[in-house]
Amino acid sequence: MTVKDVFVSAPGKAILHGEHAVVHGKVALAVSLNLRTYLRLKGTTTGNVCINLPNIDTFLCYDLSELKQLIPVSCGKREEGKPLDAELVRKLREFIGVTNGNLDNCNMATLSFLYIYISLFGSSELPSLTVSVWSELPTGAGLGSSAAYSVCLASALLCASGAIPAPLKESDQSARWCQEDLEQINSWAFQGEMIIHGNPSGVDNAVGTWGGMLRFLAGKIIPLSRVPLLRILLTNTKVPRSTKVLVAGVKDKINKFPSIMTPVLDSVDAISCTCEKILSEMTCEPITGEHYNILEELIDINQHHLNVMGVGHPSLDTLCQVTLTKGLHSKLTGAGGGGCGITLLRPETDSSVVQTTVQDLKDCGFDCWETSIGGPGVQQHSPLSVKEEVLEILNRY
Repeated sequence: MTVKDVFVSAPGKAILHGEHAVVHGKVALAVSLNLRTYLRLKGTTTGNVCINLPNIDTFLCYDLSELKQLIPVSCGKREEGKPLDAELVRKLREFIGVTNGNLDNCNMATLSFLYIYISLFGSSELPSLTVSVWSELPTGAGLGSSAAYSVCLASALLCASGAIPAPLKESDQSARWCQEDLEQINSWAFQGEMIIHGNPSGVDNAVGTWGGMLRFLAGKIIPLSRVPLLRILLTNTKVPRSTKVLVAGVKDKINKFPSIMTPVLDSVDAISCTCEKILSEMTCEPITGEHYNILEELIDINQHHLNVMGVGHPSLDTLCQVTLTKGLHSKLTGAGGGGCGITLLRPETDSSVVQTTVQDLKDCGFDCWETSIGGPGVQQHSPLSVKEEVLEILNRY
């Protein structure tokens, strides 16, 4: 079986509002981040399946005849939302030599790839192919890098297996799949996320699949039909943190001071809903300075609430202070306790202001990028539409 070459990309994600409150039944808004993960799938005749992940210095090849022995009888049924095939996961862990509980980035990425590959092709013939991935997203920063990877894997392998058609027509630069195909991509990407994270919420892979903005409430994910593209600075303080510990800390505070903390959570819920309303206004009427004033105020209020919840950090205070001296407004995004923050840029913000702010943040020891939120989800690309530097990296393998 030979497969056609496929180029795909998927975005990272940031939480705009509602982190931590979402755990307690409040609305969160997750947005796509225009830092993307790119994947190239290439059919070969080597009798091997190879995966190249230069971001994490991982280059592996497996003999197809060895992989064929791992194929379970139940493979290839492709049911929506089915639980992981525990037996296949066990066999694959044994195969790549990780029988203990701890997986590093390399093992998780490999396991996820082999699981989706065997599950989709297992009932027919395993094709010889090479998958190469390059990401603009830092790993482990809470920006959905693993989900973007899983979404890219799912879309490319579903296309290669013929389970969904390639949406790209000859004259297209890039193209998106129809709703039904996106649902299938999302379902398989969630399987990849389960291998990597155990019990993911499904938000990250949904953002990677649909892009734009999603409203997340009590386990229900609703993609919002239209959102404006907003310019932001994304800052990684590089301060490591444990999401689990931070979530537990917020819970303790709520149990200890329910009459104080419940109104804080209700207020965060109202911030998410107000922000959603403003953003939807911005797509159907002329955008005004007042829209941006409100978005900035919501960012400030939410950042104070997050500090009240105990998930702030001196590095995030520094980020807020540095940007405020330039008239810009910032908040943490994700778990807090370090990690990443976002800074809203108005359309009229001068590029010299942006450059000096980025430099000031880098001088604090942070990584900082100018990017945007609200861009498209997973896409198939013609090679010509892929950034030159990305293409150059992917074509090396």
